[in-house]
Amino acid sequence: MAELRSFIFIDQLQPQTMCYLGTWIRGALPRSNMAAQIIEIAPGIDIEPLTDVALKHAEVQAGILVVERQFGYLEVHGPTAQVKAAGAAVLAELGASETDATPPKILASEIIPSIDNQHAFLINRNKMGSMALPGESLYVLEVQPASYAILATNEAEKAASIKVVDYRMIGASGRVYLAGREADIRQAAQAAEQALQAAGAVR
Repeated sequence: MAELRSFIFIDQLQPQTMCYLGTWIRGALPRSNMAAQIIEIAPGIDIEPLTDVALKHAEVQAGILVVERQFGYLEVHGPTAQVKAAGAAVLAELGASETDATPPKILASEIIPSIDNQHAFLINRNKMGSMALPGESLYVLEVQPASYAILATNEAEKAASIKVVDYRMIGASGRVYLAGREADIRQAAQAAEQALQAAGAVR
């Protein structure tokens, strides 16, 4: 039987979170303020029949369908009612509820004030989003399951004027990099962690 590792409903994809997603997804591109559902499953291949269920039960578009070493990932987006219908169909197929999903575990959460120019350069070598600049503060987060990284990023962006430098939501762990003024970064970090805590996060 498949393990439901995450079942994440996002009411409104924020602009930077959405645009970053668009830099690497191979499916349909979402738009700002669309609702989205992210599902992570183990074993990974079980995401294929669940994708079939989601797409046949609701008028949604699939942005992500990934089967990696251990886990499978699906992201669908569209109007709120349709996204919720797709999610409900997947849960019914699994014989599960949202509360059966693995709660997030925060492995690391740090604010680094006023980063050095060399540090900013190194971060920007590996990023796909906005650039971290010398003197800005940096928030870094590591979480399991990995897919919770998009939830943390989206809620952080809602809460404060920050830049999404990077977030990785596939693999063994999810990672988030946000940059901006220190006060904004502290507000964003608090919002990110509160969103994870609402999902049952533990440290």
